[in-house]
Amino acid sequence: MLSKEIIVSYVPDTEVSVAAMVVQRAGKFKSSMHIECGTKRVNAKSIMGVMTMPIENGQKLIITAEGDDAEEAIANLEQFLTQ
Repeated sequence: MLSKEIIVSYVPDTEVSVAAMVVQRAGKFKSSMHIECGTKRVNAKSIMGVMTMPIENGQKLIITAEGDDAEEAIANLEQFLTQ
């Protein structure tokens, strides 16, 4: 299992929610993925779970992934949230 701590530095101001964009990106990978904030941990591929996370600028998150494409999956989510 791989993990990476990030500080969210880009939350797009669009009609589409950030949670939906995160789930869409996570869903492109075979690896299981989770997002952690404090003591809360949710499946990054679950819209209901991700909607409960405080994904906003300045927030510290830990992205974890396990599987063959875990490194690429984490990098993709990191790139999106820290543009």
